[in-house]
Parts: sequence; C-alpha cells; structure tokens
Amino acid sequence: MSKEIIIIGGGIIGLSTAYYLQKEGCKVTVVDQTDISEGASFVNAGYISPSHIIPLAAPGMITTGLKMMFNSASPFYVKPRFDSDFLKWSLAFKKSSTESKVAKAIPVIKEINLLSKELYTDIYNNDEFDFQFERKGLLMYYQTEKAGEKEMKTAKRAAEVGLETELLSLEEIKKIEPNVNLNVKGAIYYKCDAHMTPGEFMSQMTTYLKGQNVIFYTNERVVDMTVQADKVATVLTDKRKISADEVVIAAGSWSPLLAKKIGITLLVQAGKGYRINVKRPTGITIPSLLMEAKVGVTPMNGFTRFAGTMELAGINHKINPVRVKAIANAAENYFNRLKIEPSEINDAACGLRPVSPDGLPYIGRVGTYKNLSIATGHAMMGWSLGPATGKLIAEILTGRKTSMDTTPFNPKRKF
Repeated sequence: MSKEIIIIGGGIIGLSTAYYLQKEGCKVTVVDQTDISEGASFVNAGYISPSHIIPLAAPGMITTGLKMMFNSASPFYVKPRFDSDFLKWSLAFKKSSTESKVAKAIPVIKEINLLSKELYTDIYNNDEFDFQFERKGLLMYYQTEKAGEKEMKTAKRAAEVGLETELLSLEEIKKIEPNVNLNVKGAIYYKCDAHMTPGEFMSQMTTYLKGQNVIFYTNERVVDMTVQADKVATVLTDKRKISADEVVIAAGSWSPLLAKKIGITLLVQAGKGYRINVKRPTGITIPSLLMEAKVGVTPMNGFTRFAGTMELAGINHKINPVRVKAIANAAENYFNRLKIEPSEINDAACGLRPVSPDGLPYIGRVGTYKNLSIATGHAMMGWSLGPATGKLIAEILTGRKTSMDTTPFNPKRKF
C-alpha cells in the first residue's frame, strides 16, 4: 500500500529518506525552513568514513572538553550554560563515555558506514546522477609521536573489525601525494574511505526527487503538530496544514525542538563546524585529517575544503573568527607551501551537526505515536550515514526487513 509521508528536514538525511521512500512508491513531501542550499549538509568534509569507528562519547572526552573550555581556538569547545536540556544531554554523554559502551558501538558504526558506502555507490552508478565519488581512502596525518601512537591504537581496532589500514612514513606519503610539502612525521592510511563534494550531490538529489514528484515546501517553518490518540494528525507550517500517514523528523539540530512540541524528549545538542574553501590548486589529491588540529582536508570538485571544530554552544550561526583562523593556521602548519588568503577566511561558513549523547544516531519509530519516526543525531557522520539512514527509515515505514539491526539506534533508548 502506498503511503503519504511528510519528512521534516531537507538535509542529507531528509533527502536520502525521501529517495528511498519514493522508490517504494510512497507519496513524499519534504518541508524545510531554508531553501536547501546551506547548513551542515553543505559545509561538511564530504567523507564517507567507515574508518570513524570511535564515537564522540569516548573515554577521556569529558576531561578533554574541560581542558579546552577556556581556549577559544580549540577544536572541541563546550559552552557552559544552565539549560535543562543541555544538562540532561551532558549527563547522558558522561554515562556513555565508557570503554564498554565504545566497544559495543564500534561494530555498529562500522556496519552502518559500510552499508551507506555501498548505497552511495549504487546511487553513483545510477545514470540520473553525475557527482564526484572517489574511493581514495583517508590519511590521518600526525606531527607528534603521541598522536601517532593514539591513532595506531584506533587503527588496530579498525583492523580487528576487518578494515584495511597501513602505517606510512613521510617518504611513503610523498609517493602517493607528491605535490604537497608536508610538515608531518607520518600517517595512518585508512583505505576503506571515500569522499564527495556535498553541495553537488545535494543539488542533484533535489533535482532528481522533484523529477520523481516529491513535493518540496522550502523556506517554510514547522510551527506545530497536532495529535489524535496515538498518531500525529497534522503538521502545521507557517504557510499551511499538511496531513499524512507517516511523519519523519529529520531536522538535524532542530529535531528536539520539534519533538518537544508533542511531548517527546530527544537528547540532541547542536555541534557547530566551520569550513574554508580554497579555490586554487593545492596539490592535495587524497583526503586527510590533521590529527592534532582535528581539521579535515578534502579535495572536492573545483576546490579544496578545510573543515573542523566541534562547538557545543546551542543553536546559532554566529561565525567565530578565532576558530576559523585556527583552521587556517592548522592547514598552513601541516602543508608548508599553503597560504590561505584573508578573503578565503572571510568566506567561511558554518553548519550545525546534531549530536546524540552516545555518538549513535536516532533511527526509527518513537513508540509514543505509531506514525512518527526520528532520523537525526548523527554528529560528525551525518554525511557518511545519509543513504543508510534513509534506507533504514524507508524499510521501517514500509514494513520491510531492515538492512541491519536498528536496535542500537532506538530513539527511546536509555543512557
């Protein structure tokens, strides 16, 4: 039976969900408060990253956050504030930051990342699309032995779950990346990763979905939802009232605000990230992560992107020039011949990534209302996990067997 479905949110998660639902013959409507040309789905590093097996909520992150709290240029920053939602999230984050919970999360994160990479490949092979999708892996550059040893431990865990890794010396790096002058001791090479140009994919996917009769209501804000018994009856925007058989909240960092309108608590904090685009030749051909600085570097179509920081400071799009300059400084520090111009720094943009307390996304029905599902909380892996999330939600809503066990992603899970 064909269902009518409303998806609130037009980012990578919302569009991926629309893609798989329309394939199932569903009538899909996407509502977004923007024109779908900005935000986290457009400013991210474009990684499809099975290598990122360690969740943000890992042992030591609380201590790291406290140390960095007073450094405005640090890659990880938590703004202290007396807000009940933030305090609940912080407590859940602390409970999740244990070795045993990380160990349980690793195979789950690997499985959903590999599923998503496979689905991206399927979309790439569709004649309707023509976007950058390169499987060159990811180089984790380190300047200090301490950072190298830490990443080697992660690489060992990655190898234990079947991911291919390799330790490279500076001389070995030069053989595969000959046109850059690097200030590093070495790198861990994760050969399982891929990368894309996010804006390119988002534009093509939007065009494709419109061609498949998916309805888009853009620049339209959801102001409320009404419920009848155990179902969401209508979605009210600032322009219209919409009803459907199913409702999916895929609104990123705004998802808990929407859920709260109908009495659902969703622990998510907005994690701001920044990007700088350099539209000049840099010689960089393989994506990398600058370990000590926590800056991602991606060769995209027509430019090289430098992206970084995790700033937990609530929902705001204020650009902090100190943090942007820290990304530029890190890039110039690792790449000796690189100079990022003031105009490129001034053109920086930011996006808000929805961060769950345990580093795993929320994917599935909430239970409270039979026709309401959640798809958010992906933190730094939103781009990587877009198609897998959309596929899983489509399978849940159409009653199909899911491509993987979704129990770890239960929106009602306890922390």
